[in-house]
Amino acid sequence: MTFFSILFALLIEQLKPLRADNPVYGAARSLAARLEASFNAGQAQQGRLAWVLMIVAFTLPVAILYWIALQLGLLFVLLLNVAVAYLTLGFRHYSHYFTSIQLALNGGDEATARALLSEWTGRDTAGMDLSEVARITVETALITSHRNVFGVFFWFLTPLGAVGAVMYRVAEYLSRIWNAPRMPERDEFGRFARQAFYLIDWIPVRLTAAAFAVVGNFEDAVYAWRNFAGRWQDEAAGIILSVGGGAMGIRLGASQENASTVPAADADVAEANGAEPEVQPGEEATGRALQSTVGLVWRALLLWMLLVLLLSIAKWLG
Repeated sequence: MTFFSILFALLIEQLKPLRADNPVYGAARSLAARLEASFNAGQAQQGRLAWVLMIVAFTLPVAILYWIALQLGLLFVLLLNVAVAYLTLGFRHYSHYFTSIQLALNGGDEATARALLSEWTGRDTAGMDLSEVARITVETALITSHRNVFGVFFWFLTPLGAVGAVMYRVAEYLSRIWNAPRMPERDEFGRFARQAFYLIDWIPVRLTAAAFAVVGNFEDAVYAWRNFAGRWQDEAAGIILSVGGGAMGIRLGASQENASTVPAADADVAEANGAEPEVQPGEEATGRALQSTVGLVWRALLLWMLLVLLLSIAKWLG
């Protein structure tokens, strides 16, 4: 049933992508803002309580609806799972940005590509060249595809099912919204949200990276994972981007991010030896890298769907 739930949700989303201003996401934004305004007094325990209340507010109704659906029959369980998958997967939720940037770069319209990237990521893109725009677009797409698709996939496959998928998306949102931008008055409040999502996302991150490695250049992906993943300040981003870049033969996190991706100790040792710090191998990102990213994500998605199908068949036969 999980396979058909995800399949139907993906098909529906291809026909009618979920809007960013839908009522469910609006309710999440509103409740998260109210909880922060009510509980944030600069202490970690207040952030912990607010996080629990937010998670319960969204997962408890889903659990109740799932129990009711079980009483009514498998058809109602399927309908509920499809609805939850449609609301949580978000495969095309941000794809319009990626597609628009790709079209702008292919058409040589760098100004439009920079403007779209700035709107998507909230970063200052005024001085970026084509390679940097392409690189950051690829990085953002890989991280977004993991958090909007593959992380949700994992939790949907656990015994928690739809409840786990909702928990993952809410936890990801709180980790992001309560810690960006980083400010002293909200650092303690958002600490628990960061730590909780790190634990919730620990296994999904590595499974996504493994999928990228399998459907891409396996040897280069594994080499990048072993040697360069730890050079990002964000461990999860480091794993996804190093493996994704290695799988596609693209150098990610190479220019603007060098200050954060290359540890100071490595730079000092390299300088003492008269050498430059080792940089992840691969070509610089160009407009063509965006097409490679689309292919990598789709192949990884098909791999996950195949695994879900095989697990479902094994469950039916068992």
